[in-house]
Amino acid sequence: MNTHELYQKLELSPVIAATKNEFELEAAIQSECEVIFVLQSHLMELAELSKKIKTNKKTAILHADLVKGLSSDEKAVDYIKQSTCFDGIISTKPAIIRHAKKHGLLAIQRFFLLDSSALENVVRQLKYTEADLVEVLPSVSPKIIKELVNHSKKPLIVGGLIRDKEDIMGALGAGSLAVSTTEGLIWSI
Repeated sequence: MNTHELYQKLELSPVIAATKNEFELEAAIQSECEVIFVLQSHLMELAELSKKIKTNKKTAILHADLVKGLSSDEKAVDYIKQSTCFDGIISTKPAIIRHAKKHGLLAIQRFFLLDSSALENVVRQLKYTEADLVEVLPSVSPKIIKELVNHSKKPLIVGGLIRDKEDIMGALGAGSLAVSTTEGLIWSI
């Protein structure tokens, strides 16, 4: 899958199912979501998880920093590329993002917005990211989303604390390409 195809999928289906366990993954596969984030996993299950998602014609993105039994370095990206069917990765680490891009994987750089200092730091880093998309957590006000969209050369995903249709519409209305959420009840909105 390439970046353009991912953007098209998210334009048509802007809610991303974020899963933390097998039960949530099964629900995500049955949902209308076209993109699935695997947030928590174990090294020994990566191949099976990715195959299950891909068999169901969904885009599979792995949070590479949160895989138990796999260090979050460039060798982890090598393993993901060689041993799984994941389309891409999520990471907070710019070096991991760069390495994923070299391997032809989609790359989503995740940033946490804890306060105004973190916001200033994210705005600075947005100029340099090589990621295909940027994800910010937790969900912030539409005013902050608009500011981030204006500073970013990359499309924005808003995640964390997305709980209902109003949260989704607020983020999308402010310019976010998509939202990611673990709230299974709103995956089909």
